[in-house]
Amino acid sequence: MGFHSTRSRTPTGCSLDRRKNMRPEFRRLRVKQLARALEPFDAAKDSQRPPKGWLRAIAKRAESVCGKWQSRLKKTPTLATKLEKSEAEYRITLASLRDAADALGCQLLYALVPKSGSIQDLAEQGARTKAAENVRAVEHSMALEDQAVVESRTKSRKKPDGY
Repeated sequence: MGFHSTRSRTPTGCSLDRRKNMRPEFRRLRVKQLARALEPFDAAKDSQRPPKGWLRAIAKRAESVCGKWQSRLKKTPTLATKLEKSEAEYRITLASLRDAADALGCQLLYALVPKSGSIQDLAEQGARTKAAENVRAVEHSMALEDQAVVESRTKSRKKPDGY
């Protein structure tokens, strides 16, 4: 009888537990690769979305050139209007948005980008938070053992360069 793991797997097939225990140099490399992949989206995060959504804005411009996008969508005109409305209200599914983009002669691209800073800053912030939690746990244990660290010693330590 074989053992089957019930651990979650990533799209690349790695278990999530392995990713948590990734060697630091590989983790840094992965963050750099992700940062490079997100570079094209960085400028887009500051652009304003049209008030009535991208579908309506692009459809209005494309109609004069391409005709009705609803017929290329192969859906009823009322459904196309509902898609425009749901996209404007942030309720549209990615599959529906992709279909609408195809009908408009567009390609759907999406990415998650940090609200501020870079993906490296986001990764470092997570590492600092985890390190602070670990330090608090150790300080608590040491205090229980009457080996508390003097407050001034922990605050006077300098952060290493690059943090």
